[in-house]
Amino acid sequence: MIYEDIARGIPEKNIHINEDMSKHTSFKVGGTADFFIEVDDVSELIYILKLAKQMKMKTYILGNGTNTIIKDEGFRGIIIKLNFRHLNIEKEKIAAGAGIPVALLSNFAYRNKIKGFEFLSGIPGTVGGAVKMNAGAYNSEIKDILVNTTYLDEKYNIVKIENNEHNFSYRNSIFFQKKWIIIGSTFKIQEGTKEEIKEKMNQMSDARKEKQPLDMPNAGSIFKRKEDCIPASLIDKAGLKGYKIGGAMISEKHAGFIVNTGNATAEDIEKLIKYTKKVIKEKFNKDLEQEVIIL
Repeated sequence: MIYEDIARGIPEKNIHINEDMSKHTSFKVGGTADFFIEVDDVSELIYILKLAKQMKMKTYILGNGTNTIIKDEGFRGIIIKLNFRHLNIEKEKIAAGAGIPVALLSNFAYRNKIKGFEFLSGIPGTVGGAVKMNAGAYNSEIKDILVNTTYLDEKYNIVKIENNEHNFSYRNSIFFQKKWIIIGSTFKIQEGTKEEIKEKMNQMSDARKEKQPLDMPNAGSIFKRKEDCIPASLIDKAGLKGYKIGGAMISEKHAGFIVNTGNATAEDIEKLIKYTKKVIKEKFNKDLEQEVIIL
């Protein structure tokens, strides 16, 4: 049995069969995954990757599920969650595991009087996901504070790259082009005061509460901003705020967000994304590029 093979290298408490993936995504939608496996260290990760390859099973690395929609049909294969959660100061840098929520990283920096991490306080993803997509907010991005990243390559080697080797651009990095798995990253330390850091975090938190639909399940900005295209502005001008398909709705508070009004399916959200793209193309001749991943 596949389960028995998996259990030879993974603790049984970390193996979940036919797992409801709506419990693991911020949209609260999606079908079941054949296997949902949590790995606590790199040796477990390598074990499950090798086993999946041997069995010709698909794998997907999931962070906090804040930028992912899993289809209603579910995922035929193994979804892997990295429980790499070290967070400490070493060699005058902050070292963080890929599984650490960036909000925790931001709070850790605040407690240690380190500035520059304030923008992460309201971002719901993990360090791994944030580095991969060069997460950002309020004119700051991961690339501004990152020193280096350690990852697992296709041949199961552990490799380290420096900031300039990430090929960072807007919501993009080398990790979208390579099948590398982020293990952890280090970040630079800039000394600040708790007062100035807290004030900035509060300002950003207030701005988010005012402008974003934080009270409803969502996946943040659905579409990528470009120099000549601000999706939320175009969607608003097209009169699509409040437009619904099934239980999915374009937020009345922020047109760049799609929200689950309570009973949305992944199909509802996907249809609404496609419809929005179609309307914006017809009205403004602009091609919206989605930021959210549909699995």
